[in-house]
Amino acid sequence: MSTAKEEVRKMLDQLPDDASFEDIQYHIYVREKIDRGLKDIEEGRVLSQEDVEERMSKWIGR
Repeated sequence: MSTAKEEVRKMLDQLPDDASFEDIQYHIYVREKIDRGLKDIEEGRVLSQEDVEERMSKWIGR
């Protein structure tokens, strides 16, 4: 398994040479959120469609 530092190096190699610091931060942020979501799935921290609809109904007034 690659370290975070190695993954960032790979990501940097794939970005265009004119990528801004903001572009780089965004890509790192998105990757971290995806990894966190996949870990949540692996550990069973998920909601059913029904649970999501119930929670959303409280916010949107249905």
